[in-house]
Parts: sequence; structure tokens; C-alpha cells
Amino acid sequence: MDFTFTDEQQMLRDAVAGFLAARYDLEKSRSAVKTGAGWQPEIWRGLAELDVLGLTLPEETGGSGGGPVEAMIIAEELGRALVVEPYVDTVVVGGGLLRRSGGETAQAVLRQIAAGSARIAFAALEPGSGEVRHDVSVTARRDGDSWVLDGSKIVVTGAPIATQLIISARTAGERRDQDGISLFLLEFDAAAPPAGVEVHRYRTIDDRVAADLTFTDFRLPADALLGTEGQAWPVIDATIDDAIAAVASEAVGLMRKVLDDTVEYTKQRQQFGVPISSFQALQHRMVDMLIELEQSIAAAYLAAYALQAEPAERARAISAAKVTIGRATRLIGQESVQLHGAMGMTEELAIGHYFKRLTAIEYEFGNSSDHLARYIALTN
Repeated sequence: MDFTFTDEQQMLRDAVAGFLAARYDLEKSRSAVKTGAGWQPEIWRGLAELDVLGLTLPEETGGSGGGPVEAMIIAEELGRALVVEPYVDTVVVGGGLLRRSGGETAQAVLRQIAAGSARIAFAALEPGSGEVRHDVSVTARRDGDSWVLDGSKIVVTGAPIATQLIISARTAGERRDQDGISLFLLEFDAAAPPAGVEVHRYRTIDDRVAADLTFTDFRLPADALLGTEGQAWPVIDATIDDAIAAVASEAVGLMRKVLDDTVEYTKQRQQFGVPISSFQALQHRMVDMLIELEQSIAAAYLAAYALQAEPAERARAISAAKVTIGRATRLIGQESVQLHGAMGMTEELAIGHYFKRLTAIEYEFGNSSDHLARYIALTN
């Protein structure tokens, strides 16, 4: 398989990397999360102007019709710069759910995403569900011309800054049935939630914003339903695989930066009058980090290419990548902190912030054990 980028894809990488190098400041982004709005609107507008937000969306919705490789390139560069703005939540997850659901409402929101005026959060996880997204107990029942939702969602990343929520709810069947799940679209403002929605906002360990949501007799209009009633699981399943591939690529960008910074630090840090990079034991540890990185790059590339394969092949490649990435993020993150000494965990050094995001990625969309079990099930 040829993993060589085309000239256009290389230009995309250079453009995104150049934009972030010139305009994305790590200290400013952390301040935005900890004491500000949780994101930087000017960065989001810049990404829209650069066509980063619309590049992988359909042309009929104002996008450029790009594919998984373009999404992989973008996600990797966003990871290298440790961007907290909700690209995966909005473009990959939100865009994927809307594109696969279809309909005029979905098309309109996709145009808003491409223009930079929409930010999407997917309310899927529930108390006790783990990462099983077909474990849905939030109910949606018809009442005249409305849908009435009841139940709770947890760890809805990006919800505090979202303009729209996409909510999974059960319209038929029993908990954990794949059939009977539907998707609903809600215009949303966490600062002024509608009647019947309770929002508990918080900051995650990796400096993202998230919220837990509780719906109590919450009414939505009939046209809030996305796609076909009760048939949303294939849409969700394929979209989450898109998201895992994107996060795997983000992890590659993070690990590239972490390894580069660690190697550079060991060249500067001296002990016994020589750089610690000259110590063979530390060289071996950095070689181990490089090997894990190279394996992760190959796994992320394979995952991106497999997104257009038939479902079982796609799922195997995605789960293999998640297991590989999970092992690598742990080793590279922990080794980088140790090789930086106690400074590695301080707020002043970038390495500590990268380590937190790498740790979160290990568990995002399922951990290594979850995906190893999924891979085994798909090969039997």
C-alpha cells in the first residue's frame, strides 16, 4: 500500500502546520480553557477560512469533498499543536452523523460547519454504559407533534461551547439493543439551556470542556429526528470509527512533538559535564519511543485507508490502530515525562500538557482492552 501523499495533500499539511505555528499559542489556549470560554473563536474562524472545517464535507454543503486521508492530515497537525478547539467533535463526529443521516436539516447544519458558525457535541454516553454507544437508556417518545426525551448523558465533550447537540435516544427495543436507537438534533446554548435540560459543566484532565446533561420531559419538534427512526446504530458505528481514526492521527501528531522535544531536551540537559543524550541507557529508551511512534504511524495510516472498506474490515483496522496507539501513548507519554525529570509534570512545560492529552486518548472511544476484544470477535 502506497502511503505517499499527493502534492495537494502535502500542501494541505504545510498550510495547516504553518497556520498553527504562526497563530496558535499554547499558553493562550490553556488560558482560554481554564479561565475563559474554553476555546478561541478567532482560531475557529481561521480554520474555516483555511477550509480546514469544510475540506472533508460534501461539496453540496459548501465543503470540498475530501476524504479520510485529508482528515488524517488535519488531525495530525492539530495534535502536534495541541489544539483544543472541537475539530473531531464537530467536523468528524457531527459532520459524519449529519452526512450519513441526510435530510434538509442535516444539510443546513453541514453548511454551518463548513462556514465555521456551528460547533457540534454528540451526547451518546450514559451512566454505566462505559464506551458502549448502543447502551442507550435515554428514551424518546412521541407525543402529538413532539418528541419527549427523558434520561441522562455524561461526558459530552464540547457541549459547553456547542451550538447544536446531537442526542442518541431509544425509541424502541431494550437497553443495549442496536435496533431502536434514533438521533435528534437540538439547537443549544449551555449558558441558557432550554426548559427540561440540566447542564453540569466541567473541565477534563486534558483541558477540554465537557458536560453532563439530564433531560426531564424535554420536548423536541417532530423534525428534530435525524434520519430514519430506530435505525441510527449503523450511522453511529461508522461515525465513531471515523472519530477513532482521527484521534489516532491526532495522537501521532502529539507523539511526534513529544519525542522531538524530549530528544532536544536530552541534548541540552547536562550531567557529569556531558549531555544526558550521550548516555546509552537513555538512548535505548528514546529508540523504544521511536519504534512505538513508527508503529503508531503505520496503524493510523492503515485505519484512515480502511474507513472506506466494508464494515468488518474497517472495524478490525480501527480497533488494531486503537490498541497500537493506546500502548504507544502510554509508553511515549510516560517516558517523555521521566526523561524531563520532575519538570515534565509542571504547567510551565508543554510536555505536561501533551502527556495529559495522550493519557486521555488512551481511553477515548474505548480503551485497548475494549478494542482488543472487538478485534478478536471480528476475526472469529
